[in-house]
Amino acid sequence: MGDSFTEGLNDPDPSGGDGFRGWADRLAEQLAVHRPGLRYANLAVRGKLLHQMVADQVPRAVELRPDLVTFCGGGNDMLRPGADPDALAVMFDEAVRRLRGTGAQVVVFTGFDPSGLRSGRRIRGKAATYNMHLRAIADRRGCVLVDLWPRSVLYDPRAWHEDRLHLSPEGHRRLALRVCEALGVPVAEDWREPWPPLEAMPDWRTMRREDLYWARTYFLPWVQRRIQGRSSGDGRNPKRPDLLPL
Repeated sequence: MGDSFTEGLNDPDPSGGDGFRGWADRLAEQLAVHRPGLRYANLAVRGKLLHQMVADQVPRAVELRPDLVTFCGGGNDMLRPGADPDALAVMFDEAVRRLRGTGAQVVVFTGFDPSGLRSGRRIRGKAATYNMHLRAIADRRGCVLVDLWPRSVLYDPRAWHEDRLHLSPEGHRRLALRVCEALGVPVAEDWREPWPPLEAMPDWRTMRREDLYWARTYFLPWVQRRIQGRSSGDGRNPKRPDLLPL
């Protein structure tokens, strides 16, 4: 359950088409190694706010009666002016209560430290407050916590797509391994494996060109959607709405 983070942007589906794979698909593949016949659904839709997940995804997840649920939400809310981390936490907690009421094991994620994002420091305090609530909810409700705030190999720039907001394919691969570790699922690879040495850093002029490209390609379209009251997820359905074999 979630938004673009769990839908899998920007990790292209190797089977082709315009879909995405992502850490959740990769996690399901790892789980299926140990649980033949595993069935997997992915209800996440890019751009969704927490209240939309609670309205649309939580009831469907409860209906499916799963053994395991991953739930990451609130990131898109944090990017919007006026976000209230305390109110979001109340909503998140109620959703987790309903999910745990099915008997499912629930995995909860904190957000990454946004200080490395453009204007990230503006929301860092609210994001930290929200993460504090999420840790408390996970503890109180008996959830598995994947804490992404502490600095790790996942903060390497190569773990991120050029949009500076979503994970790269390698970032998704490592995150899937990180979740396997939290769940106690044996895997052959280590998400902490050091990255190869970086090549020489780009010069100032190259970095500014990259900033302009990012602003034109990603930031300005995002602003335009906000002004128009649109979302990248408008009209989209979950990629795997039903529990199906991989």
